[in-house]
Formats: sequence, structure tokens, C-alpha cells
Amino acid sequence: MKLVIFDVDGTLSDSQHQICAAMDWGFAQLGLPVPPRSAILSIVGLSLPEAVAQLVPQESAATQARIVEFYKDSYKTRRIAEPAPLFAGARDCLDRLAGREDLLLGVATGKSRRGLDALIEHHGLSGYFITRQVADDHPSKPHPSMLFTALAEGGVEARDAVMIGDTTYDIEMGRAAGLATIGVGWGYHPVEELVEAGADRIVADFAALEAAIGELLGEEACAPGK
Repeated sequence: MKLVIFDVDGTLSDSQHQICAAMDWGFAQLGLPVPPRSAILSIVGLSLPEAVAQLVPQESAATQARIVEFYKDSYKTRRIAEPAPLFAGARDCLDRLAGREDLLLGVATGKSRRGLDALIEHHGLSGYFITRQVADDHPSKPHPSMLFTALAEGGVEARDAVMIGDTTYDIEMGRAAGLATIGVGWGYHPVEELVEAGADRIVADFAALEAAIGELLGEEACAPGK
């Protein structure tokens, strides 16, 4: 069996509007200037406390913690009404991969367990992922803890797995765990940065992604009828 592990925000789901709205709310509640949108998107993928610390390193730990809580509250109070949409082509790609008898699917995300479960339920993806690694249970990306656990839960060796993501954090995490890595060009970090981080492949759409998975894990991993 081969294991295909996806990042979520910026890879499967286009969550930039929800993330930026929640961050805007968190900063506004403390009367702090909201960071530029480009800065917010640059930290997508990190666990929330690390993301906020990177955005406002000059603020105290207590202030950073309050921003984090207000960010979470924006989802709990339904100021952010529903989970983010999937990117065009993502569902079809997942359907095809999930139908392969020699492939297992997983996710490794900076989202919370609550956030990931809500997104999976909203899009009818229950049963697609045999391993779901979230920020609640691990150090922030790019630490490889999420991937080590995903491999263990899937019963798969690193040489038989690939990490797919849109940020340098995903690529660095994958490399640290000994996995092949694929950077996607439709997310929140520039392609040049993914290349510099050491991505084994860069893809521009989901069709190219499936081909890259086949190249890295063996062509039979994506062959029709497998």
C-alpha cells in the first residue's frame, strides 16, 4: 500500500477568506492593526499560536494568546458561517484516488480537530482519510511529528508515502520525515519558495498532481482500475 498525505488549507480547500476574516476579527477585538493579507496568508499552515507569534512577534505572549482565542471564537460563534470551499477539481481527484485499491489517503494540517472534522463533514468526505493529523496533537509544521504518526497509523514506510502541500512548511515537514514531496501551485506560498524548499515535484492542477503521485510512488499507484 502507498500513502498519499494532503495538507488542507491552500491545498484541498480555498480557506483564505475564512482565515483572513477570523484573523481580522481577532486583531480588531484588541484594537490592534490587522496585518496585511499577504502576511496572513504567508503563515497559513502553521499551528495557530505559532502563526500569530510570527505575525506579531513584538506583542507579549499574553496578547498573542488573546488573539488566538478571539480567532477561535470567530468560528465558535459562527461569525465564520461555514467551512471553506474545496478548490475546483479537488473532489474529483479525491474520489479517484480513494477508489484505488493500492492507495491510502491521509491529511496533515495546521487546522484544529474541530475545524478539520467540520470541513470533512461539510464536504461529505467522511471515510476518505485513514489518518487525520491536526495541530491539537503535534508540534507545528514543519516538525515531522504529524507524518511519523500518519505513517504509523497507515502501516506504511516513508519510501511509500508522499506529502502534498502548498507551503514551504509542508515541503520541509515531508523532507524531514523522509517522504517524497509535491508542491501545488494554486495555494498560498509562491512556487519559487516551494522549489527552494526542495519539493520533488511542482504541479499546476489536480490532473498534474495525480500524474506526479504516480511518478513518485510508482505508476500503478494512479493507474486506472488499480
